[in-house]
Amino acid sequence: MTGACPEEFVGIANRLADASGAAIRPHFRSDIAVADKPDLSPVTVADEAAEREIRRILEKACPGHGIVGEEFGSDGAGRDFVWVIDPIDGTRSFICGVPTFTTLIALLHEGEPVLGVIDQPVLGERWVGARGRGTTFNGAPVRTAAPKPLDEAAMFTTAPDMFDGDMSGGAAEAYENLRSTVHLTRFGLDGYAAGLLASGLIDLHVEGDMKPWDYLALVPVIENAGGVMTDWTGGRLTLEAGDGLTLAASSPALHAAALDILGSGRNRR
Repeated sequence: MTGACPEEFVGIANRLADASGAAIRPHFRSDIAVADKPDLSPVTVADEAAEREIRRILEKACPGHGIVGEEFGSDGAGRDFVWVIDPIDGTRSFICGVPTFTTLIALLHEGEPVLGVIDQPVLGERWVGARGRGTTFNGAPVRTAAPKPLDEAAMFTTAPDMFDGDMSGGAAEAYENLRSTVHLTRFGLDGYAAGLLASGLIDLHVEGDMKPWDYLALVPVIENAGGVMTDWTGGRLTLEAGDGLTLAASSPALHAAALDILGSGRNRR
C-alpha cells in the first residue's frame, strides 16, 4: 500500500475501539476475577470479552486479513494486512480501578504499522494515527512537542524495574543514565503515555519487556504526530518482538540524543 492509509480502515479501527470499550466498561471498578497467565501477567474476563468482540467484527469486515491478539493468539500473521490487538494494555491499572489502561489496535501492511489506535474507554479519549492522515485526539489534529534538549525533557516509563534482569547487555544501566540526564521522569500509564507524547504533553516514552501488541499501535500514533519510535538500536518495530526495548521521542533530534545514551550504555557490556 502506497500513500495514505485508506479511510475505510480508519473507520473499521474506530468501530473496533467502540466495540471493545462497550465490552470493557461494565467490568471497570467491579468485583472481577483475575487470573495469571503462564508469564504471570494478569488477565480478566474484560480482556477476553473485548478481544472476542474485536475479532468478531474483523472476521466479517476484513475476512482476508490476519489477526494477532494478546489473549487468543495468531491467525494469518503472514498475510499482507494484519491487525494486532491488545484489548487492555495496562491490565494491572484496570484491576486497580485506574483509568489509564487502553485498548491498542494496529493495522500492519506488509509488516509495517500504518494505522494505530490508543483508546481509553472510561475517559472517552482516543488517539488515531494513520499514514498520510496525521494523528488525531478525539477527532482533532495533534502534534508532538517542539524539539528540546534532553535536560529539558519529560520522560515516562511504566515501571522503574522494567529493565532489571536484562540479559542482553546493560539495559538497566543505560536507562539510569538517560533518567539522570532528562529533566523529569514519571512512572505508570503503559501505552496511555504514548498518547500524551503525541499530544505534545511529554517528550520521551521509554519501555522494556514489550510485546508486539504493546507497541505496534503506538508507532503510527506517535510518528504521524511528528515523533519517532524505534527499538533501542534505532531499528524499526515489527511483529517480531526482538528484545522488547522501545524508545519514543517527540522529535528526531531528541530521539537521536536519547538513543545515543541508551545505545552506548548497552554496548559497554
